[in-house]
Amino acid sequence: MKLYEFAPTRSIRARWTLQELGVPFEAVSVNLLAGEHRRHPFLALNPAAKVPVLEDGDLVLTESVAIVLYLAEKYPEKRFATAGLHGRAELVRWLLFTATELEQPLWRISRHSAIYPEDKRLPADIALAREDFLPMAKVLDQHMVDREFVVGDSVTVADFVLAYTLDWAQLVDLLGDFPRLEGYMLRMYDRPAAPMRIKDAFASIRGTA
Repeated sequence: MKLYEFAPTRSIRARWTLQELGVPFEAVSVNLLAGEHRRHPFLALNPAAKVPVLEDGDLVLTESVAIVLYLAEKYPEKRFATAGLHGRAELVRWLLFTATELEQPLWRISRHSAIYPEDKRLPADIALAREDFLPMAKVLDQHMVDREFVVGDSVTVADFVLAYTLDWAQLVDLLGDFPRLEGYMLRMYDRPAAPMRIKDAFASIRGTA
């Protein structure tokens, strides 16, 4: 397998899953700062010009949540996907909650604080995105009362996706009112197979453009 990645991005979710699985893979760095994601041959893998991309034989898979679900299904003995219809429904529920209710406000904050050119940034949208994030974080916080993992009684790919997203939230100072979520995120990153934190991944790419 090959994982096309760029250190601080949602590639971390796919790398985390692969490292937890303990399976061999080739890491291929795609330098977004140098625009490599907008050139061939990468565009032939993902016309959307985004990482991560997983290449497994004839399969080329994009979207980090799809990748982690695929890997969990490929290696069922690791039990990174919950069993049964109801368990699987809960797994998908929290993956989608993370990707829509939590991640989207974080993307808006990132776009309007760093990604967009300065003349296109809307500071008011940052404030609105923060307002959108907080009540959804409260929903998650209540869900995590007396829970070690987001779904079931053992770690799943939903935890890898969620912990990365909460690390992102901490970077923009959105976890201050949620010590339970911060503690959960730190416990996940204390796992032996956990990847770099986002801030460390950013530090690793300085001067690579």
